[in-house]
Amino acid sequence: MTFDLENSGVVVTGGGAGIGAALARRFAQHGARVVVADLDADAARKVATDIGGHAVPGDAATEAGIDRLVETATAHLGAIDLFCANAGVAPHGGPEAPEPVWAKAWDVNVMAHVRAADRLLPDWLDRGQGRFLATVSAAGLLTMLGSAPYSVTKHATLGFAEWLSATYRHRGITVQALCPQGVRTDMLANAEPGEQMIMNATAIEPAQVVDHVIDALADDRFLILPHAEVAEYYTARAADTGRWIAGMNRLQQKVESAL
Repeated sequence: MTFDLENSGVVVTGGGAGIGAALARRFAQHGARVVVADLDADAARKVATDIGGHAVPGDAATEAGIDRLVETATAHLGAIDLFCANAGVAPHGGPEAPEPVWAKAWDVNVMAHVRAADRLLPDWLDRGQGRFLATVSAAGLLTMLGSAPYSVTKHATLGFAEWLSATYRHRGITVQALCPQGVRTDMLANAEPGEQMIMNATAIEPAQVVDHVIDALADDRFLILPHAEVAEYYTARAADTGRWIAGMNRLQQKVESAL
């Protein structure tokens, strides 16, 4: 079923920059009433001002933060029709990364989605409609060399989105998972050299990502893949996981030898 953005109530977390800001701007162009949420208060307010939206600064990953966001957005919009769980973090490191780093990645990349769904579902189920767009990343379908906290939590993000869709699809809840590879945002700019080496060549602009989101709102597809090759990689990974991991290890060796 095509989702009509005209006059719809939309919330975008991480909406102050990157993909989130591009989503907020495009949704507003299509007539949506947009609430921009971001930990960076100035960034949230700037985007909201630019698009005639409403800023809700704060940490949407915490219980208090998501309570405030959902309550404020509902009061402002009347109802939330589309929630974009877009905020994310990509800390560096592997198992040696400090536990607080892992905890933050888990909170922002996974539990923010869980907490948002918990607050949104009662109203959506009562209304028989609601849409949840999770910014997952291709790392959730494949893996991401370099950042274990990012790769691991993005797999969990995808798993939660799949669970939501499988559980509530027949009750009017549409869930979609946005899974780009490299996107020219601050996250990519701050990535480790090895990660940049892998992603820079095929990185795209946030606006190009949003083009695919707009198309996907028309057909309810679960996986939104701005990089078409990700579908091929995902198929290859499922068909022969051992071979896929061996190939990723060869890529890891190539990165190590180049740095």
